[in-house]
Amino acid sequence: MFMRNETAVGAAEKAAGYTIVLLVTLGVIQVILGETVAKSVALTANGIDCIGDGFVSAIVWVGLKFFSKSPDSKFHYGYYKVENLASVAAAGVMLLLAAFISYRAYLQFTNPHEIQVPFVGAAVALIAAVIAWGIGIQKFVKGRRLGLSSLKLDAVNTIKDGTASFLAVVALVLSAKGYPVADAVAGFIIAAVIVSIGFATIKEASYMLLDACDTECTFKGQEIRFIAEEFPAVLSAHVMRLRWAGPVIQGEIEIEVSGTMTVEEADELRGAIQTKVNEQLPNVEQLTIVVVPHGKKVL
Repeated sequence: MFMRNETAVGAAEKAAGYTIVLLVTLGVIQVILGETVAKSVALTANGIDCIGDGFVSAIVWVGLKFFSKSPDSKFHYGYYKVENLASVAAAGVMLLLAAFISYRAYLQFTNPHEIQVPFVGAAVALIAAVIAWGIGIQKFVKGRRLGLSSLKLDAVNTIKDGTASFLAVVALVLSAKGYPVADAVAGFIIAAVIVSIGFATIKEASYMLLDACDTECTFKGQEIRFIAEEFPAVLSAHVMRLRWAGPVIQGEIEIEVSGTMTVEEADELRGAIQTKVNEQLPNVEQLTIVVVPHGKKVL
């Protein structure tokens, strides 16, 4: 059975935790500045995007919290899919925010007005961009080192937020140069990015909730089969059943062995295969290995 690396999970929780605080704080500052002082759609949109990305980091944090929680009598397979449910909820909120941004951008596009203190807003957005890029790169490196795909995805999302912040900087500078429509265009672009990420999140989470096996899952299945067939006692390995459960993969593999193999030998073989799979594929958990005599029809 796959054993959780508590130190790695704890480090990932901290990375996601401080990202929530920073992104939400930066987002609130930009929304307040954009709505009350600068009157900038781009700055408001970027602030909302920051807050939305903070929600995504919160989802990762919640998922990692439940990742450490053991299965119980009610949830036999654990609490991994809580992360997927939370992802759908957060994506719905993001789509609503994108609709609000689009509405504000439309008003600015049809009736452009001069942006107040654009360079102050640009400075705030630039600070947000630099911080987001720094945090995103740090989290990506940490996620890659720890082998946590959820943290790497969160890192990519944070880097995207930094890029959106830089786009807001460009829009505010252009507005200061006499092109107020740039503010509306930036708002539309940021809204489009939020919508694309929202729909992608809903699609991915829905697939996981329906136990779909995507390309990565299929490749993992092939790797597991190859690992099992490296053992001389395994005559063949087949009928893979894999599914995503939050950040981990669960499933079943059936192996054919000699009909003369004893129960004790089969149990030792099963343990050896599980150990090797866990060493090479750390995100594969709860892999059930069914041993059947050679020649028996497999369902």
